[in-house]
Amino acid sequence: MKIKYFWICDFATNTGEGNLAHLYLNSLKSKKKIILSKYFFKKKILKKIFDHKYISPFFGILVCWYFFFKKKDITYVNYLPLWNFLIFLLLPTSVKIGPITGGAYFLKNNQYLIRRYIFPILYKISEKIINFRYDKILFSTSLLKQYLSTETIRKSEFDFVLNYVKIKKRKKKKIDFIIYYRKHINKENSFNYNFLEKICSKNYKVNIVGDKINMPNLNNLGYISNKKLNRLLAQTKFTLSSNENIFSLFNIECINNNVKIFADKKHIPKCKFLKKNFIPL
Repeated sequence: MKIKYFWICDFATNTGEGNLAHLYLNSLKSKKKIILSKYFFKKKILKKIFDHKYISPFFGILVCWYFFFKKKDITYVNYLPLWNFLIFLLLPTSVKIGPITGGAYFLKNNQYLIRRYIFPILYKISEKIINFRYDKILFSTSLLKQYLSTETIRKSEFDFVLNYVKIKKRKKKKIDFIIYYRKHINKENSFNYNFLEKICSKNYKVNIVGDKINMPNLNNLGYISNKKLNRLLAQTKFTLSSNENIFSLFNIECINNNVKIFADKKHIPKCKFLKKNFIPL
C-alpha cells in the first residue's frame, strides 16, 4: 500500500485544530500514514524555533517542498485559514490540502476593521489561487460560504466537522455546566460574560476548560485531554456557546454527549442541523 505523508501544525487532542486534524485523518481510507511534524519536531531545538502557530505553517511549506521533490504523496492539513493566501500560494502545486477554516462573525473590537474589510479581500485572493489549483475543496464549516463565488461553492464540500457527530447513549447528569473559554480577540469578545455571571450567582456547578477566568464560584480545569473532556461531558447538562462558530468541535463534543447548548438566538436559525440541541438566549 502506498505511504501517504501529512504535515500537521497542531495534532493535539485538546485543541480545535488538533481534533480537526484527527477527524480528517480518520476520514481517509489509507492506512499507511506518516505525520511529518512528529518526525521533525522530535528535536527540541526545531520545536522551540518552529513549532509556533504563525511559524510552523511556513516551516511546513518547506517540508512539503522537500517531499514534493522526492515525489511523495503529501497533504498539508492545518492551519488553513482562508485569509492566509500565502499558504495556498507557496505550497507546491501537487500538494493536497485539508479542511479550510475561517470565521464570518466579527465584533467591533480593535481588529474589527481588519477582519470586516481586509479579510474579505484576502479571502478573494485565496479563492482565486485555490480555484486555479484544486478541482475539489473542503471547508470545515459553512461560515465562509457568504464570501465565495458560485463557481467555488459548486466544487466545494462544506461542514466537514459534522462528520464528528456521533451521539452517544445518555448517562446520568450531575454537572451543571462545562464551558470552553479561549483568550482570543474574536472569540473573547463574542463570549457571554453576563450569562456566566448569572449562573455563577445562582450557585450552579460551573467548570471552565481552556484558559482561566477569574470569577467567583468557577472551577477552572485548564486544558485537558479529549478523553477526560468526554468523560466529564457525559455527566454534564449544559454549556454556553460563543458566537463565532455555532458548530465548533467543542460544541459537537457537547452534542455527542447530550449536553444542551445555550447560544445567541440570532445564530440558531442559521443552524440547519441539530437545532434541538440548542437553547436560545
